[in-house]
Amino acid sequence: MTAGQNMLENQPLEEKGGLRRVLGALGPGVITGAADDDPSGIATYSIAGAQFGLGLLWMAPLSWPLMAFVQMMCARIGMVTGQGLAGALRAKFPKPVLVVICLSLLVANTINVASDLAGMADAASLLTGLSSHIFVVLFGVAISWAVVRFRYSQIANLLKWLALALVAYAITAFMAKPDWGQVLRASFSVSLPENGGFATIVAILGTTISPYLFFWQASQEVEEEKAMGRRMLVARQGATHRELGDRKIDVGIGTFFSNIVMFFIILTTALTLNVHGLTTLSTTAEVASALEPLAGKQAMLLYTIGIIGVGLLAIPTLTGSAAYAFSETFRWRHGLDEKWWQARAFYGVIVLSTLAGIAMDFLNINPVSALFWTAVINGVLAPFLLVGILMVARDRDIMHGQPSSLLSQIVVGVTIILMFGAAVGLFVS
Repeated sequence: MTAGQNMLENQPLEEKGGLRRVLGALGPGVITGAADDDPSGIATYSIAGAQFGLGLLWMAPLSWPLMAFVQMMCARIGMVTGQGLAGALRAKFPKPVLVVICLSLLVANTINVASDLAGMADAASLLTGLSSHIFVVLFGVAISWAVVRFRYSQIANLLKWLALALVAYAITAFMAKPDWGQVLRASFSVSLPENGGFATIVAILGTTISPYLFFWQASQEVEEEKAMGRRMLVARQGATHRELGDRKIDVGIGTFFSNIVMFFIILTTALTLNVHGLTTLSTTAEVASALEPLAGKQAMLLYTIGIIGVGLLAIPTLTGSAAYAFSETFRWRHGLDEKWWQARAFYGVIVLSTLAGIAMDFLNINPVSALFWTAVINGVLAPFLLVGILMVARDRDIMHGQPSSLLSQIVVGVTIILMFGAAVGLFVS
């Protein structure tokens, strides 16, 4: 047992039970879960429902435990090692490997940022009639300024309420009065669409089990402990059973609601778009039209509120996760609680990634297609990174005698196999 563990074990814990404990446990896991339903996710789930109807509804209940175990493994690495994911990987892999990981993450995240900004701006443009380029610049600059100026937790606590607009998909699904027996069967009957659909499967996995969420989850565990006064690495090493239990509650709830949103977006678009023959989505207006049974002419407004809310939540996690990865690899001073002049390189990565995302918008790429294929890219990259995460999580030395459980290792191992299999299926088909 490390000195940090002893320190943690000796700290008095306020005994809470039931609802009070659940509410007290909510933190990084819930915010990460909300950020997971980013514009890329909304577009991907909408395409899945519109193109395949209920055919891929089983992806929602299947991906929940996979996502939960992956995110909990990343959280455990951050809590037990006292450092972010890249810092933990540094103990297992040579620096050149980490540099490749960081560059791959930065490129993938920047493309994701560009896609999310384009999706948000396109929705705002259709609502207001102004150029989407104006909104891309406005959103990008505002997000960069807010991340540098405020702590992300302060921003997230406000913005996560905008994400509640996504509840509209659940309400719309109930209004459509589906055959719930058929919905239940589709939810637990694993089948591949007749025309393959591997790209959509990879995209769903990629937007649910995303590399940027791995780094973000671990880094936010470190930020949480720093906020508690554990500034020294030795003070952060190790975690009590209570702390790990609370984080399981947090991650479990966050990932559950993330996948519930996925379930209802697929279901709603299957009931409103697919049944009416709108199976190929190419514009934001077509995606938003799924909400017309609930909102009528205000469907675009409701969709815009939701997509901007989740976009503002997700983009800081995209740019921030890359910044954490580079900072931990090159030992830069970092953290969202640091002043910008104290962590210039860290904030520099955030700003440059956002600016690159803004610049990519002027390539005039279709926003719906960009959001979808961004998810595909994440789906291809994620299993490679998960192999390294699994190797770290089961290393007793790196994990200070608190490696991930055998069950966690098995579930994450299965996740890796499934994601590699889906990627191979995509390239073969």
